[in-house]
Amino acid sequence: MDRRDFLAASTGAAIAAACNFTANADEPLPDLGINPSFKGRRFFPNDNPWNTPISQAAVDPNSDNLIASIGLDRGLHPDFGSYWDGKPMGFHYVVVSGNQPKVPIKFEYADESDPGPYPIPLDAPIEGGPTAPADSDRHILVVDRDNWRLYETFHSFRDGNGFKVGSGAIFDLNSNKLRSAGWTSADAAGLPILPGLVRYDEAVELGEIRHALRFPCRKSRRGYVPPATHWASRSKDKNLPPMGMRVRLKADYDISKFTGPVKVILTCLKTYGMILADNGSDWFISGAQHPKWDVDALSAIKRAKGRAFEVIRMDGLVEG
Repeated sequence: MDRRDFLAASTGAAIAAACNFTANADEPLPDLGINPSFKGRRFFPNDNPWNTPISQAAVDPNSDNLIASIGLDRGLHPDFGSYWDGKPMGFHYVVVSGNQPKVPIKFEYADESDPGPYPIPLDAPIEGGPTAPADSDRHILVVDRDNWRLYETFHSFRDGNGFKVGSGAIFDLNSNKLRSAGWTSADAAGLPILPGLVRYDEAVELGEIRHALRFPCRKSRRGYVPPATHWASRSKDKNLPPMGMRVRLKADYDISKFTGPVKVILTCLKTYGMILADNGSDWFISGAQHPKWDVDALSAIKRAKGRAFEVIRMDGLVEG
C-alpha cells in the first residue's frame, strides 16, 4: 500500500495469568465500553519505546532546523476535548471483553493490513462522529481487554455485518514487536494510535501520563525512525521531520504557571515527549474525547510554542 497518495469485570491473579498480562496480577482490569478508564494500566511492556523516558536522551544535531520546519512560534493545540459545534472532539476508543464477536473486515489496502476478523462492535464510534466526511480518516480503535490486543482501522465504514476499511492493524499489547519494515498501520507511520493519546483517565483522574504522546505535522519527509515503520511523504528534504521523530519539551521551559491537566501534559512532554505519527496540523496533540474535558482550560497549552521543543537523536533512521 502507498498511503502517501491516499493521504496527499472482574480481577484476580487467575484472570491476569490466563490473559498473559505483563502488568501485576493484582491490577484491575480496564472498564468496558466507550472511552473508559484503563485504571493505570499501560499499553505494552515498560521498556517499550512509548513508555521509555527520554528526558536525558541526546539532542539530534539537526534539531533546530527540524523544529523550525514545524513552526517556532506556533503554539501547541489540544486536538481533543468534549464537544465542539455538537460534534465530539478527539478520538473514541472501545474496550471489549474476550467474548466480543469478531466481524469480517474488507481492506482496500490488504497487503499491509493484518487480516480479520476483528472484534469491533457494529455500533462502534467512528472518529469524527456519525456524520464524519467520507474523505476523513474515520478511525476505529478497539481494545480486547482479556487478550490484551489492540485493533485499529483507518477509513472505516459499516459494510453489512462487518466493515470496509482502508487499512487495519493488530497490536499485541504484551509485546514490543513492531510492524514489518515499510508497513503502515491505521496511522501513516505504522504506529498504534491509542497508546499515544491524551486520555481523561490519566490526565485528570490519575494526574499523570506515563507514555509518549502522538502528534502530526503538515510537512514530513520520505523517511522513518523506529518505532515507526512507514513514511508518508515524497520529499527528501533533510530539514523536514521523518515519521517516528520524537520531540521533547526542553528541561528549562518553565511550566510552573500552568495548572491542572495542562501541567500534567507538559510534564509528560518533558519526560516522555511525543512521536510524529501522521501528516496533519502542526503541533496538534492527539487525545481522546471525554464529556468532562474543560475545553477552555485546555486552551492554556497554546502558550507553549514550538521553539520550546527539541528533537532527540534519531537513531536507526531509514530514508527512501
